[in-house]
Amino acid sequence: MRKNFLILFLVFTYIWSWSIFNAVNAAENKTQAIIGHVITETVKGTEIDSMAILEQELKILMHKSTLDMIKLIESRLPDILEGIAAELRLQSDEKIKCELLKGSPNGCI
Repeated sequence: MRKNFLILFLVFTYIWSWSIFNAVNAAENKTQAIIGHVITETVKGTEIDSMAILEQELKILMHKSTLDMIKLIESRLPDILEGIAAELRLQSDEKIKCELLKGSPNGCI
């Protein structure tokens, strides 16, 4: 039983570490491919539009930032909605208070 558990644990650890390093490796491969392409085109002497490459990389970076902001807003949404609900309650209370005090000497404050 212990041997089976140890083998299962080792297999799980191997798969987990492989998945982490594979994700990091994929990001490095993309960067290396872009750098390799720029170097190759520069060595060949062909005109390369470095601004287009920079724009594309900025679009990808902005996309990642947008996804991060969406996750942050999603995690904070209950707090935001609670604040909106509290503001609506205050406005409603103020409105009903003014209606109840209409015609009184104190009036609506």
